Amino acid sequence: MNCRIRTLILVVLLIGGVIGDNAEDDDITVETVDESVPDVAYESPVPIDPRKVYLAEHFDDPAQFQKRWIKSQAKKEGIEEDIAKYDGQWEVEAATKDSLPNDSGLVLKTKAKHAAISAHLAKPFVFADKPLILQYEVLLQEGQECGGSYLKLLSEGPESKNLNNFHDKTPYTIMFGPDKCGNDHKLHFIFRHRNPLNGSIEEKHCQKPKERLEEYFSDKLPHLYTLVLNPDNTFEISVDKKVVNSGSLLEDFVPPVNPPAEIDDPNDKKPEDWDEREKIPDPDDRKPADWDEDAPPQIFDESESIPDGWLENEPTHIPDPDAIKPADWDSDMDGEWEPPLIENPACKAAAGCGHWEPPLINNPGYKGKWRPRLITNPNYKGKWRPKKIPNPDYFDDQHPFKMTTVSAVGFELWSMSQDILFDNLLITEDITVANKWAADTFDKKRQKIAKDSESFVQRLASLTNEYPFLWAVYILVLAVPVIFILYLCCKPSSSASQTQEREELIKAAETKKTDELTEAVEEENEAPEGEEEEGDDEEQEKNSEPDSENETAEPEEGEKNQPSGDGTRKRKVRKE
Repeated sequence: MNCRIRTLILVVLLIGGVIGDNAEDDDITVETVDESVPDVAYESPVPIDPRKVYLAEHFDDPAQFQKRWIKSQAKKEGIEEDIAKYDGQWEVEAATKDSLPNDSGLVLKTKAKHAAISAHLAKPFVFADKPLILQYEVLLQEGQECGGSYLKLLSEGPESKNLNNFHDKTPYTIMFGPDKCGNDHKLHFIFRHRNPLNGSIEEKHCQKPKERLEEYFSDKLPHLYTLVLNPDNTFEISVDKKVVNSGSLLEDFVPPVNPPAEIDDPNDKKPEDWDEREKIPDPDDRKPADWDEDAPPQIFDESESIPDGWLENEPTHIPDPDAIKPADWDSDMDGEWEPPLIENPACKAAAGCGHWEPPLINNPGYKGKWRPRLITNPNYKGKWRPKKIPNPDYFDDQHPFKMTTVSAVGFELWSMSQDILFDNLLITEDITVANKWAADTFDKKRQKIAKDSESFVQRLASLTNEYPFLWAVYILVLAVPVIFILYLCCKPSSSASQTQEREELIKAAETKKTDELTEAVEEENEAPEGEEEEGDDEEQEKNSEPDSENETAEPEEGEKNQPSGDGTRKRKVRKE
């Protein structure tokens, strides 16, 4: 027990020392890191190849933002006047938390209001032989309850020239981005396809990704949303550079791009004699004579009898004799007053009161409703389906990538959460440009967040990765206290050793005392009565005070009967 207590105390002291060292090391480490690794450096990004860029917006230049972006002054149709206006507030400002120096974003400041803002592209994007890469960041600083944070690529045309009138009906080519309401988490990719036969427009919705999206709406961290659309009709959607959805424009959208070549004939009718029943009742089957359809499924158990002491003539409840009619009771309005019922006190000591019935048991004669057995229908013709006819609206568009040209980009939103930040919007045709843009913006943001939230252990791991020889130092530092603790646990305690030594000494002394007593008695019997050789020693022993009463040995029986005199003396044994 003492060993365990000491070990526990040592462990506590060791942990306290480590924590104290860590606290001191934290200060030292922070100073070292600040000297060797400064805060994440950030400069407003510049595309590595502007010729391949259609829009590059970092929102760091307020003057440039005012020139490029146009806040909508339109009204939404079909709703009440007080909420029809696009009066949501937009601001350019830094993130409220973990922002890079001199880094700003476009922030939707208000909630429960319609908001719309848009900008023209540097040049229209024509869907021909170059891929479309759309990339931007979303930071839900207050999380998201219900609302969208998607953007629209506006179709080239007269509606997109006057962006002051940008609203929900403004034609768009692609809508892309996150959206959530309640437990429905979405990552939209919708494109509007033009029917080559009649020119009508139909929205095509990408199938939902298999990856879970909930975390992106709740962690209050910036996330990078990327859409890559290739001329071969393939697409890829990534969040934070991780692919969450991919597929083909021809196969993974609802409704499909191309309608079916054949459709059901709407004028075809099922013949009256068409029998779709695969099984029918056997017309030759007859109900057995002993089949009782009226037999109940349960009957009373006739073997049971009324319990002793059952009061059949006593009701289970009686009117409360102590109840008093309320003073404000109006018989004309409330009816005749009756006292409330209470449990019959006579039933408390009895087996029961009122009418008694035996318990129910399953009826062995119950068979239920009789039905004839089923046989194969000789007239069965299968499930009827209308005949197919060529689809008059059929077309085969093998190049849905060739969408309507895009000339502007805009956010048209309604949200129940405020302070939604958008940043680093890029539209390009080169994935290398997009990757470099993300490295100069999003990667640095996440690096800054990781650095600010890095714990002492994580900083230690980072330092170890940089200097691998520190592993040997860690092992040595950890091994010394462990070995010391194991030594203390395995070493026997000093008090236990002293106790054991004391017991061994006492045992040895008692053994020696017994042996000397035996030798003294034997010598007494053998020695002559007037032995003078021991006179001086015996005289010296008489004059000395014995240590205890037990030091004097008892004389043997023969010696007791002898008279005492000068010639005969008792021999005393000295205690070692």
